[in-house]
Amino acid sequence: MEMIAERGLEKLTMAALGRQVGMSSGHLLYYFHSKDELLLQTLEWSEGRLGAERGRLLTRSAPARERLDAYVDLYVPDGHRDPHWTLWLEVWNRSQNADDEARERQAAIEGVWHRDLVALVAEGMSRGEFRAVDPDRFAARLRALLDGFSIHVAIGLRGTDRAQILSHVREFLDESLLADV
Repeated sequence: MEMIAERGLEKLTMAALGRQVGMSSGHLLYYFHSKDELLLQTLEWSEGRLGAERGRLLTRSAPARERLDAYVDLYVPDGHRDPHWTLWLEVWNRSQNADDEARERQAAIEGVWHRDLVALVAEGMSRGEFRAVDPDRFAARLRALLDGFSIHVAIGLRGTDRAQILSHVREFLDESLLADV
């Protein structure tokens, strides 16, 4: 993950990766078959780690809004060249030419984030913490907002640091979910 984040997938060679992890490039290709498969499996591994953390954050005893803020904090990259987000950018870039199986795997990863967010919004509504919205539509819109802002942070676009993004998103959540409660 670190090597992909540092160099990007195009500049990453299987030989260099093999030297870094103590394996031959042939051995890596035996397991991964291609750089695209290596990228997708690395993303799946990274998402597994984030999924466990997300699960801990979302199942703790706390108000829904506090857990929603934790979800957003976990979603938004730490800064420019965040390794996890660099993986996502590489996957999205390569998705144009990906086969159906790779697209399904990517959709499965994204689907878990979406389902968790839908459940959290629905729970907040049922507890009277959030105003009534369509949880699925709200989750789709919030994730699009988070993706857009996160790309700006991950690529280091000037004027869009993590703190500014979190402030924008929290303001959006206040206006969208807390009005009329």
